[in-house]
Amino acid sequence: MKTKIATLIAAGLLFGCGAKDVPESTARTETSPSASAPGDPAPAEDPAAEEPEEVVEEPAGDPLLDPSLATATAPETYRVRMTTTEGDFVVQVNRAWSPRGADRFYNLVQVGFFDDIACFRVIEGFMCQFGIHGDPKVGQAWVRARIEDDKVVESNKRGTISFATAGPNTRTTQLFINKVDNAMLDGMGFSPFGRVVEGMAIVDKLHAGYGEGAPRGRGPDQGRLQREGNAYLKASFPELDYITGATVLED
Repeated sequence: MKTKIATLIAAGLLFGCGAKDVPESTARTETSPSASAPGDPAPAEDPAAEEPEEVVEEPAGDPLLDPSLATATAPETYRVRMTTTEGDFVVQVNRAWSPRGADRFYNLVQVGFFDDIACFRVIEGFMCQFGIHGDPKVGQAWVRARIEDDKVVESNKRGTISFATAGPNTRTTQLFINKVDNAMLDGMGFSPFGRVVEGMAIVDKLHAGYGEGAPRGRGPDQGRLQREGNAYLKASFPELDYITGATVLED
């Protein structure tokens, strides 16, 4: 395995061809969005009006559909319980390891992103990847919500969690948990922001039978998953495991 990984890395297959041993994201296929125009200011109130018309407040935006509303700064350390179809595991996050990654994960949990999220790429002896939303409308809202890279402070050891990437500064919502020590990922810019501290045995149980994704393997195609959501997975890959919820734990 190590020889194979080294060969793939040396061949420059980090993102362009999607080498089996690299956690890749389909975000590279998306173009950068143009800047949104600022909203027009509300008209000034007529000073001669005796009884101004009642102002009807617009409903608050949904941060699950608007990533610009999900930008809170995470605590320096926090824990997240992730519930799966195999059981629960707990992630301890250390913001000093990867500040932008820790903040993004915190906000994804807080807005309820991890409800019915498939572990769609699980490879024995490597990692477990997840984070494409089952609702294509939500997925499209986040696919361009990229965050800048963090320095790699902690190594990609067994149990650490990092964001998948499609190249420099392209992290969005896809994550992976290292099932073994994957130090070769450190030099590629994959920056762990936390570690599974409880329930790693649950991560090890998540279904890995489909292996690598299409077109290189017989597992799910990320492009179709982005377009069709969980309907595609549940029809074609019924044995996949899912994350059914995530909660920030109180200290």
